Amino acid sequence: MPEDSTEQINFEQINKKAISQPLVSHIYTADPSAHVFNGKIYIYPSHDIDAGIPFNDNGDHFGMEDYHVFSMENINAETVDNGVALHVDDVAWAEKQMWAPDAACKNGKFYLYFPAKRANGIFQIGVAISDSPVGPFLPEPEAIKGSYSIDPAVFEDADGKHYIYFGGIWGGQLQKYRNNTYDSNQEEPLANEPALGPIVALLTDNMLEFAEEPKEIKILDENGEILLAGDNDRRFFEASWVHKYNDKYYFSYSTGDTHFICYAIGDSPYGPFTYQGRILNPVVGWTSHHSICKVEDDWYLFYHDSSLSKGVTHLRSMKVTKIDYLEDGSIITIDPYGIRRSGD
Repeated sequence: MPEDSTEQINFEQINKKAISQPLVSHIYTADPSAHVFNGKIYIYPSHDIDAGIPFNDNGDHFGMEDYHVFSMENINAETVDNGVALHVDDVAWAEKQMWAPDAACKNGKFYLYFPAKRANGIFQIGVAISDSPVGPFLPEPEAIKGSYSIDPAVFEDADGKHYIYFGGIWGGQLQKYRNNTYDSNQEEPLANEPALGPIVALLTDNMLEFAEEPKEIKILDENGEILLAGDNDRRFFEASWVHKYNDKYYFSYSTGDTHFICYAIGDSPYGPFTYQGRILNPVVGWTSHHSICKVEDDWYLFYHDSSLSKGVTHLRSMKVTKIDYLEDGSIITIDPYGIRRSGD
């Protein structure tokens, strides 16, 4: 991922115009996955550090090593850092790059899902378990069998089933897979070919494995056709998230190199999902990654930007802002430094 040009950017003005401020400023945090467990807000972000690695399109400069879990008594309360919940050194199969995680709760146990690179440079997804939502988490000795790529996100449906979504192109290596099989010679489809979709799988009852072969999700345009790889303003890049609103499944994601958070709607956790529009316009910094969480009667977007680090792409800060829906179920587009508007 290329380094931003931060020249001629007035960060003091940007921070004044910003619709929200960083939830914490003592460390850098990104990719916040937010949940309400037992009436309290818990956030599971990446922990950004300056690893001294040069910028490149594979994202090697994102050299994160551990996870902190944050908690809030309510949406306006202080954000509490509960310390290190899991470190890469604790994960037998992982070598580096503890990227965007997510968490889930079942039968009083808490599960942290995380991507990391093995010594061979290939990403897989692991799971760690705790009796507490803040950890510490004890990782399983091996990665989830059949897992690959990055950005795990877990959705619990009304029937208690849990689905895991994952995948990301470029540094996330999704372009190297077809039908769940890795081939180093594979690349992204051509611009006029169907875009690669994110991956979904039902989790087993013990939350530790896939209960089925992972399936590719179809994201469709207004004509029911799969979005094309060259449709960079709408096609999937990374950062899967699913939430349910008015009995519809909302699949939201980042477009990566065009820096939008978009969403699509479907009738099943497996999709297909039909593209609807943008949730969040570009933020300061290259990446955009989010989660959507209902807190009491309102819905909130947890996201990040790089304004605190004055535009350093790999030093980000998590934020939160309220989401507004129109009567037809569409989401009003959020400008992180300005006004909200319908459409886009």
